[in-house]
Amino acid sequence: MTRALAVDYGGRRTGLAVSDAVGITALPLDSINSTDLQETVDGVVRVAIEKEATVVLLGMPYMPDGREGEQAARVRLFASELKKGLPKGTKIIFKDERYTTKAATSLWRQAGIRGKQAKPFLDSTAAVVLLREYLEETPI
Repeated sequence: MTRALAVDYGGRRTGLAVSDAVGITALPLDSINSTDLQETVDGVVRVAIEKEATVVLLGMPYMPDGREGEQAARVRLFASELKKGLPKGTKIIFKDERYTTKAATSLWRQAGIRGKQAKPFLDSTAAVVLLREYLEETPI
């Protein structure tokens, strides 16, 4: 069996979620809190190896019209550094993340948690949303 790791890369906080071995559920993981690119890359690589992920989904923050902006360029740089550290054969897949944070915020609101209380969990919840979409579209 194989696992997928979803990554919602951010300048300060990077959310993570991992699938179970059969590709049914998406489980949130602790976020990586760092402004240092290499530290974040190292953290994601460590989690990918630990969780035995063979697919890494990277949320791509396209602009509303579908173009890539400044943040997308940062994600591509992150991906190039990440690829250097991941085990050989690990696939990196870019996935549109335009509405994942909005969906994550909505999930926390439905649970009665808002604003500052939800903020530390939003990035990993966005990674869960990203991973759920992927698992629905692509059985592992």
